Amino acid sequence: MYQLQINDLTFEQFLAQYWQKKPLLIKQGFQDFEDPIEPEELAGLATEDCIESRIVTNHNDNWEAHHGPFEQFDLLTDSNSTLLVQAVDHWHPQAAELIEAFRFIPNWRIDDLMISFSTPGGGVGPHLDQYDVFIIQGQGKRHWRVGERDNSLKQFARNKSLLQVGQFDAVIDAVLEPGDILYIPPACPHEGYAVEDALNYSVGFRAPDQKDLLSSFADHVIDMEAGKRRFSDPELQLRASIGEVTCSDQQQIKSLLNALLEDKALYSQWLGKTLSEPKHEMDLAPLDPIIDPQELLEIAKDNPLVYRAGGVRAIYQICDDHILFSVNGENYELDHHCLDAVKQLSDHVVFEFNAIIPALNSLEFKQTLTKLINDGTYFVEDSDPADTDFDEGWE
Repeated sequence: MYQLQINDLTFEQFLAQYWQKKPLLIKQGFQDFEDPIEPEELAGLATEDCIESRIVTNHNDNWEAHHGPFEQFDLLTDSNSTLLVQAVDHWHPQAAELIEAFRFIPNWRIDDLMISFSTPGGGVGPHLDQYDVFIIQGQGKRHWRVGERDNSLKQFARNKSLLQVGQFDAVIDAVLEPGDILYIPPACPHEGYAVEDALNYSVGFRAPDQKDLLSSFADHVIDMEAGKRRFSDPELQLRASIGEVTCSDQQQIKSLLNALLEDKALYSQWLGKTLSEPKHEMDLAPLDPIIDPQELLEIAKDNPLVYRAGGVRAIYQICDDHILFSVNGENYELDHHCLDAVKQLSDHVVFEFNAIIPALNSLEFKQTLTKLINDGTYFVEDSDPADTDFDEGWE
């Protein structure tokens, strides 16, 4: 397990002084760092249809971006090239352990682990991200420049899938070595170029914007066949101008819309669904044959370990008369007395089965856990899950 040290700061101090405020160079955030993945394994992942990958090259300031999957890697030249693979935590258990060090941030805010391999001079150019990111230096070295937010910076497209920004003043200008970490808040310009063959690990965070949230909520309202209340004006009076939409009209329509957001059940169901939905495919292994709820107590006798599969998003909300437990876009209503068990399922990627046995008295919890295990989002084993070999494909 990776232990994060943020210089001489506590997590509370980091959140108060730096989170979403200013960038920070964390020297030896992971001491004695060992890479959880080899470049050959990363290349193997990039051959898979279901895994998002890119190769970015910048030869003679000619920037090109190529999208995977890749059958060969001739684009990944000895210099000025980068292979990037998204959501590696969904497919590689050892790499997924890196994310656990950042779980002092709420589950729903954490997005995924992107890993890049760069040859000397390789990078994606100066750019902005609209979300927080921790960038961990693995093998090799990388030269980074990071600036503070500057609203005057304009983004431009090097090509259809590569946005960059112009020159900026750097507040961090350093060569990172294995175990060093950069924290970069949203909209802070940054650029990094490999000094030598280098692996980098980016833990990204979700930051949905208003239009995405409104669009998602509207879809949920339609799916639930809600929002059928219509505008009405039984106190309508004659007006001097029939073309005016009055302040009263405006307010009444706004109240009509607000009533949907103020519907606690509708809102919490939507929130659980949308915040727990994964963006990328996952390496899930549904049980075959499946188990039924009565088998859980038999399984529990040996007190095995319960694992949450890589990339599975598990969150919960405490509602007035139930707990709403949300996993990968599906909601489950459970009794309040199941809270301790729900915390095990959402707060930990591995725990002892004994910790949730008291909740098996609840039929709803027993049925929910059975479904989650049958779906492969959680699985039970006596020891660490077997590694998956993704070495194929490197040329």
